[in-house]
Amino acid sequence: MRYLDFYATSVIISVHLNKIRWLAIDIDGTITVNGNGMVNLEALSKLRFLVKLGYKVIYVTGRSSLEAFSLAVFGGTTQIAIGENGGVISTSPIKHEILASREKCKKGLQILENHLENVSEKPVFPRMSEIVLERSFDIKDANQLFREKAPELTIVDSQYAFHINESNINKGTGLEHLMKSFNIKSDGIVTIGDSITDVPMFKKTEYSITFENSESDVQNNATFVVKGSNGEGLVNAINLIVCNKV
Repeated sequence: MRYLDFYATSVIISVHLNKIRWLAIDIDGTITVNGNGMVNLEALSKLRFLVKLGYKVIYVTGRSSLEAFSLAVFGGTTQIAIGENGGVISTSPIKHEILASREKCKKGLQILENHLENVSEKPVFPRMSEIVLERSFDIKDANQLFREKAPELTIVDSQYAFHINESNINKGTGLEHLMKSFNIKSDGIVTIGDSITDVPMFKKTEYSITFENSESDVQNNATFVVKGSNGEGLVNAINLIVCNKV
């Protein structure tokens, strides 16, 4: 990991990122400016500019792929989305590749309800591969229950909600599946995100970018760290790419 000031890195970045033509970008905390999902318009404008230059933008999120796909449509970026922490890939309003079983996740919900207090579903857009819960109980206790009673399941914290997912599903597996489908090489795509749920997708690409406000575990797993947060970090990451003609 390198902590970088954008204005001082032209040589470093041009050497490392000149093959990049795809960007896989987290949504919450990366392009948004608050917990309610308001988009940083400067960052969105720069993403649209990248698309005009020939880059492809993929949103990779813990939210539903339909939310991410809608953001791509109304924001004017590439209409490809990976949602539900890697469980669903959407390439049109009606074309969704589901990589995990929501029915299995429902069984996990029953286990949590039977053994823990304050477990409740979060009101969200419909999900196809996961269960989304309020962040109202101890996630460590929940994962211990799954290790004992349902090892095929895990629960992850996106900071937006708790998510019951199949253990083999994460943003990395979803992105890897998409990369194979579109024949994207690991050095042809950069991943950008701010939370621990983004680390699995960092590990699928040669280059990744996070921000100075990200947790240390996230920074330590990223190739580069740039200044800024709440959308401003994404602006700096995009400036880094565009100004070095990557």
